[in-house]
Amino acid sequence: MVGIVDFALRGLYGLFSMVFGDKINTYFPIVATFFLYILVSNWFGLLPGIGSVGFMHEVIEEGKTHVAMIPFLRGGTADLSTTLGLSVLAIGLVQFYGIRELGFKQYISKFINLHGPIDFVLGLLEIVSEISRAISLAFRLFGNIIAGEVLLVIVAFLIPYFVSLPFLLFEIFVGFIQATVFTMLVSIFISVATTKHHPA
Repeated sequence: MVGIVDFALRGLYGLFSMVFGDKINTYFPIVATFFLYILVSNWFGLLPGIGSVGFMHEVIEEGKTHVAMIPFLRGGTADLSTTLGLSVLAIGLVQFYGIRELGFKQYISKFINLHGPIDFVLGLLEIVSEISRAISLAFRLFGNIIAGEVLLVIVAFLIPYFVSLPFLLFEIFVGFIQATVFTMLVSIFISVATTKHHPA
């Protein structure tokens, strides 16, 4: 077991060192934490009873009454509030590391630049870009995980027993890929934010 964990951490270290280079030791703990948390949250939703055991209650929509289930437990990344929290934390860390590496004045000049109207507009676009990064990170992760859970429920309902096993294996793979994509994007954002740009 220790060998598997060591192999996995060495693989992660090698993957992220391609992004961070000689700064890998500074940023590896945070990106590895993101990766492991998201991976466990993705796979947790695939356990039996998670998202499928709960209590029933009546819901009235547009004058019609129907019964809905509220699960006792859900996979973390199958909830939009979790993925939004993760993405806001990630983008917040990008800003923190950017300010720490470049200094407050140099880093904030990327967003607030009053040297001319074009520079001012470009600064506003950078602000919009940071907000859109947070939103896209959250919705990409949430959408892929919830779609996988819905697919498993539909397949299990239509064709029970062992037919849904290949889909379950596929969702294990998707959970790993989504954790990798999220963390790799955060790593790239941090790397770009902490790189000094020399004027031409």
